[in-house]
Amino acid sequence: MKSAVETLNPTRVRLTVEVPFEELKDSLDAAYKKINQQVTVKGFRKGKIPARVIDQRFGRGAVLEEAVNDALPKFYSEAVREAEINPLGQPEVDITELKDGETLNFTAEVDVRPEIEIPDYSGIEVEVDAVEVTDEDIDKSVEQLRERFVTTTPVERAAADGDTVTVDLEAKVDGEVLADGVASDVSYTIGSGELLDGIDDAVKGLEAGGEATFTSELKGGSAAGKEAEVTVKVTQVSARELPALDDDFAQLASEFDTFEELRADSRKRLENMKAYDQATQAQERVLDELLKITEVPIPEKLLEDEVNTRKHNLEHHQLGQMGLDLEKYLEIQGKTVEEFENESREQAIKGIKTQFVLDELVSKEKLNVSQEELTEHLMRRAASSGMSPDQFAQAVVEGGQVPMLVGEVARGKALAVVVEAAKVVDTNGEVVDLDDEDETETAAEAVEAVVDADAGDAAEKDGKAEA
Repeated sequence: MKSAVETLNPTRVRLTVEVPFEELKDSLDAAYKKINQQVTVKGFRKGKIPARVIDQRFGRGAVLEEAVNDALPKFYSEAVREAEINPLGQPEVDITELKDGETLNFTAEVDVRPEIEIPDYSGIEVEVDAVEVTDEDIDKSVEQLRERFVTTTPVERAAADGDTVTVDLEAKVDGEVLADGVASDVSYTIGSGELLDGIDDAVKGLEAGGEATFTSELKGGSAAGKEAEVTVKVTQVSARELPALDDDFAQLASEFDTFEELRADSRKRLENMKAYDQATQAQERVLDELLKITEVPIPEKLLEDEVNTRKHNLEHHQLGQMGLDLEKYLEIQGKTVEEFENESREQAIKGIKTQFVLDELVSKEKLNVSQEELTEHLMRRAASSGMSPDQFAQAVVEGGQVPMLVGEVARGKALAVVVEAAKVVDTNGEVVDLDDEDETETAAEAVEAVVDADAGDAAEKDGKAEA
């Protein structure tokens, strides 16, 4: 077999392949065998029909077509290896010449990973938020913990701010009660802002058995975004009592003996959370700067597939679970179709560029993924998916997704290398040291957020030839 490669543009090539006919022998034999099993000819046992009889009865062309379809993927893969290219997606194959007993010639056009030159990234400098925990932050954290230990007592009086009411709700749009607009025994704390706009004013002053009607924009369901007439009936009013913020509360709500120890622990946890957020922010901003200074040609077909995949997942998975369609979603977001499409395209471009650049860095820096790193990443992904590690691992193996997970970790390590070389300062002008053992994992998360693994690892999909 002979092959040659022609570069059509930085992201697409054409392979020209010439195959001597004798190299089709195995595929021809397989074709005759397959046809033997599918047809019957009087006078011959099934599977024992001579090749010449098959040619006479069914035509040599049918055999050649079957043989070529069988052989093309092998010859295409061999040409890809010889050309030392990294194909993306399915090739467009055109058989240019097929002479029985002489030769098979074909061309294959396919998108390829572009050659990328990683610039010097040591000069990258980004600013991130400082890790600062105020007394107000601690007060808010302690108050959230305190809310978990609130007690309620039914009272025979009108509802007031801070009370918890049990209510029945009925929502109408254009005079019609919505199928998903009726709810009973809903518990709501007045002033929490956790239900519908306008409900606080509606229920304040009502005693058990009282009823009121108000207008509110629905936040979810089949009529999300529409103005609805909501009838609320109060079935119970309860006074809330929060525990005193003292040592007894600390012993009730934590493993600490004193309230001061509880506050100190809250400060430490908040500092750790803000440090984690700071690291993620640094990685995202360093990645943005790296993409700005790196020239990356984008294969148009790959970009089109990625945009379509992201749109499909949004419509059929995320919005479907929320009971919304794309039109309603855009209405709620206040976006036009054109704005949405431009945004989707920009996100897809950034995701593809991120994969290409970080994969090139993985190769350049000769980064490997250890079993321990892969296991740690798998455990985290399992936790975020709501599955047990064993269930998630089984799903990954059965779905052939192990290489994808390895790629996520490797890209995280590549980004960590760039972050380590960059200068990161906080808003106070202090240099931030991100050198910790969790840096690679947080970097992998930052990469995932950009690449959007749920939309499909498009740049991972190598194609096979199809006639």
